[in-house]
Formats: sequence, C-alpha cells, structure tokens
Amino acid sequence: MAKRTRYPNRTSAKQAAKRAQRASGTQARGLVPAPRPTPADAPLPVDLPDDEPMRATSSSLTDAELRRAEELEAEVARKEKEAIAEQLRRRSRAEEAAERTSAGDASAPLSVRAAHEYAYVARDVKRITIVGGAMLGILAVLHVLINVLGVVAF
Repeated sequence: MAKRTRYPNRTSAKQAAKRAQRASGTQARGLVPAPRPTPADAPLPVDLPDDEPMRATSSSLTDAELRRAEELEAEVARKEKEAIAEQLRRRSRAEEAAERTSAGDASAPLSVRAAHEYAYVARDVKRITIVGGAMLGILAVLHVLINVLGVVAF
C-alpha cells in the first residue's frame, strides 16, 4: 500500500531547489548556514566477514569503566530475571484462580455452573434499566413542565 502524504503534488526536486535557494538567501543576509556533513561524519563501510571479530577502537575503556559496565549488565540481568519470575508467578496465580472457579461441581446444572460466567450480562442489564429509567424520568418532568404547567409556551 502506498504511503499517503499530506501534499501529494510536491516533488523532492522542487523541495531541494527551494532549500538551495533559501541557503543562498541566508548567506546574502549575513546568516551563517548550517554546517554540511564532512566525509569524516559518513558511516564507515562494513565489509568484515561475519566470522571475524570486530577490532577494538583506539579509545579503550579503563578498568573502572569495564567494572562499572559489568555491574550494570549484572543489575539489568537480575532485574530481567525478577521481572520474568514475577510474570510467571502472576500467570500461575491467574491460572490457579481460573481452575478454582471453573472446577465447580460437575454434576450441577449448567445454569449454576455458568452463573459466574454471565455476571457481566446481569450487570449490563441493570445499567440499561437505570439509564432507561432516568430517560423516562426526564421525559416525565419535561411533560409536566411543558404540557401541564405551561412553563414553556410555543
């Protein structure tokens, strides 16, 4: 599926020309243009085979920095393990609760066994009756105000 743009009739050539025109206009006004990227900023080509290890850079880490990195890595690993363990505990608790509620008495009638499953239906019916009753009450009040008391006259 093609990406939709806000301005489908614009082309990149027009935009590049406008940018170049703006850049030349800023130089004429004495403004400093944004620095252009140098070849040193360009990403390095990666033509190393996959099985060759990466070479260390010229700026090596100190022993203190390596120890700190190991401590941080150990802390992150510990937190991840704790999070996974907590997730497993939560999941097992939820499964146990589901087993307890669904275990019930197998010889009980279906209406009794499924009563807890359809509790949301009873809740929704109660809400519908409350809203419907409120609407009928509002209509009754409006009927009395308009037709009986004549507060609003047409």
